[in-house]
Amino acid sequence: MTVATRGALRLRLHHFAVLQKRPHLVQTARLSSIREGKRRGLIWKTLTGLFVGVPVAVGVQYAVSDPRERRKMRIVTEGFGRFCRSLSVGLFISVDYWWTTNVTLHGMDESSPAYLSKMSACHQRAAEYMVEGAIRNGGLYIKLGQGLCAFNHLLPPEYIHTLQVLEDKALNRRYKEVDALFLEDFNKMPEQLFKMFDYEPIAAASLAQVHKAELFDGTPVAVKVQYIDLRDRFDGDIRTLEILLDIIKFMHPSFGFRWVLKDLKGTLAQELDFENEGRNSERCAAELKHFKFIVVPKVFWEQTSQRVLTAEFCDGCKINNVDEIKRQGISLKDTADKLIRTFAEQIFYTGFIHADPHPGNVLVRRGPDNKAELVLLDHGLYEYLSEHNRESLCKLWRSIVLRDEAAMKEYSNALGVKEFFLFSEMLLQRPINMHKLGLSNILSKEETAYMREMAVHRFESIMQVLKAMPRPMLLVFRNINTVRSINITLGAPVDRYFVMGKSAVRGWGKIQVQKSGILARFWVFRWGSATWESLKFEFALRSEMAMMSLTRAFLRLLEYFGLMSLDPEVYDYLR
Repeated sequence: MTVATRGALRLRLHHFAVLQKRPHLVQTARLSSIREGKRRGLIWKTLTGLFVGVPVAVGVQYAVSDPRERRKMRIVTEGFGRFCRSLSVGLFISVDYWWTTNVTLHGMDESSPAYLSKMSACHQRAAEYMVEGAIRNGGLYIKLGQGLCAFNHLLPPEYIHTLQVLEDKALNRRYKEVDALFLEDFNKMPEQLFKMFDYEPIAAASLAQVHKAELFDGTPVAVKVQYIDLRDRFDGDIRTLEILLDIIKFMHPSFGFRWVLKDLKGTLAQELDFENEGRNSERCAAELKHFKFIVVPKVFWEQTSQRVLTAEFCDGCKINNVDEIKRQGISLKDTADKLIRTFAEQIFYTGFIHADPHPGNVLVRRGPDNKAELVLLDHGLYEYLSEHNRESLCKLWRSIVLRDEAAMKEYSNALGVKEFFLFSEMLLQRPINMHKLGLSNILSKEETAYMREMAVHRFESIMQVLKAMPRPMLLVFRNINTVRSINITLGAPVDRYFVMGKSAVRGWGKIQVQKSGILARFWVFRWGSATWESLKFEFALRSEMAMMSLTRAFLRLLEYFGLMSLDPEVYDYLR
């Protein structure tokens, strides 16, 4: 027997002798073991009770609850699912871009076909994943996707082509949900309110779906029915988006967009009140009644509630459906001109601005004069611009068109923005050449690249401009950018900048007349003042363009005869 073995044996004998002398130690160990076993058993019973009892209790509560309470319980569960889905979309896109740029494309030439192809594939995957998440989540997520569609000069083309499906995409709801909503709001079924009601929706938007119906007198109507759970899930969806934006800001400190959502939360909530939308549409119709080519569907209030809007049914094709507009024999130039003038009138004069004029909300049809007639839909999202801000905006737009740098700075400051040149380029959504008056409606490749580089490299400055300007201007920017996008889709047949400049000058003239008091009551004086301001603006613009043309010709003549040489800056001016 080895020394180690003998030592271990002696130690065990010693322990045995101690336990014989002190038997209570053995008893204590046994009791401790029994207590530990009971404790573990209690834990397992508690966990089993939680896993079995809680679901049973929730199931019983769900079974005895009324339909509204059941819907709220489902929303809580589905809300967690939407949060997880949104988080997974963000993580997938972030990881995919990181892997593509840092691993797949590492060391490759950014101008090579292989690089461009792989980057395009990454953009496409991200856009498809974003669309899938928005459609499955519905509601606000689709509306945010629709808003991105207007930025077709900043986002990669893969995003624009893919996100366009969201303009008419939403979740179709079952017939029972429509019936349940009518019972909750009217205490009646649809067939009790309408002579005919088609349960198959003719259109599905982000917040509602539209059904065709007939009143008992035979009048065809469009019935906009809000998704029954949208109001209940609104706060939860907003909170989810706030959390996601907080996560994004933590990961990318310069991407701080939470303040935008905070400022727009109240405005977005108004969209859920269809009675408010009905009042907006009537105000819009009254303020634009002098435009005979504008149609705003009449609201039928007896069949309208906060979640159901019944209005006159109006035919027409979407304003970006170029082939159909041509097939009807309608001029694209006339269509674009009327679109631009309509929303310029709201921005520069009335101040009551349609903030969601995407192509699905503007229909085109042949009017009584065989020219374009525009039907304005979806009046839920409006913004009001104060008279002071409108006046400053009118003067700013005029000064940009005339390249009056001192005035650009003055009226940008009046709107609270110090970086006047960046603000002006953001407002027009194009580069501004201070040595050239003309503004092409379609950006060249170089101009598009400039705008995209500006969005990337001057992002923090852009955020400061957005924070500094009046809050209503956020949705005004959206309106201007959407109209710009539609004009380009139509082939840019109209000089949008000049048309809006004339509207800005007329709007400023009308505002000045209103301030004059009693003279504002005479329509002749109002018309004369607006016309005079418009003529002055047009004369100033034409004069400046003629003077610049003469200057170019004179400089070229001097160079031709060898009397002077032109440096690169002058060449750029002449170009």
